[in-house]
Amino acid sequence: MRSTAVLLPGSGSDADFALRAFAPLTALCRSTMAVDAEPPSVVAGYRAALDRAASDGPLLACGVSLGSAVAAAWALEHPEADVTLVLTLPPWSGPAGPEVPAALSARVTADTVEDLGAAAAIARMQDGAPAWLARELTRSWAAHGDFLAPALREAAGFVAPSEERLAGLRARTVVVGAEGDLIHPLPVARAWGAAIPGADTVVVALADLGPDPAVLGRAGLGALTAGS
Repeated sequence: MRSTAVLLPGSGSDADFALRAFAPLTALCRSTMAVDAEPPSVVAGYRAALDRAASDGPLLACGVSLGSAVAAAWALEHPEADVTLVLTLPPWSGPAGPEVPAALSARVTADTVEDLGAAAAIARMQDGAPAWLARELTRSWAAHGDFLAPALREAAGFVAPSEERLAGLRARTVVVGAEGDLIHPLPVARAWGAAIPGADTVVVALADLGPDPAVLGRAGLGALTAGS
């Protein structure tokens, strides 16, 4: 059993979604720490949560998108840590180029928030997103308040571990990608899984994730259980 599950949401998302997504995994741990984005830095807050959890013993770090990238980077920087990783929907490898979908989406949304306001950004998102995603982001974006645009810009500028760096990761790792996710392309998840020694790569359907976020946690739990 791990001491603490640390749940790191994606950019613009929140702890509420992470708790539902990783519920099948939190039963493996004595306590759970689901982290919301807070100023002045999303990434610094995520790293601080991982530091605190590691000081209490073995931990399970579960991330979505940016959360996955931060968790992987932290594990690489702390090779002595006893950590198991469930990295879902990884967004990119290395620095995000100008056309990387997740980073581009974050930048465009930040521009809209700064130019037209959060209400207009939420309305535009609702027009183009699937109903389930619109519901999730309407809640989480509103909760970000004035921190939404800075948080999105920070995420877009985050340098994720490259595939070369991921090859040095020694933590037990499961990578979960979603078929049909254009913002988090499945080839990125496959590349992370191939680069990390001993990692399991699991593919779920984006259509299943909408009505049931816990599909991510079940995918991670299935791989960890099968490999135990």
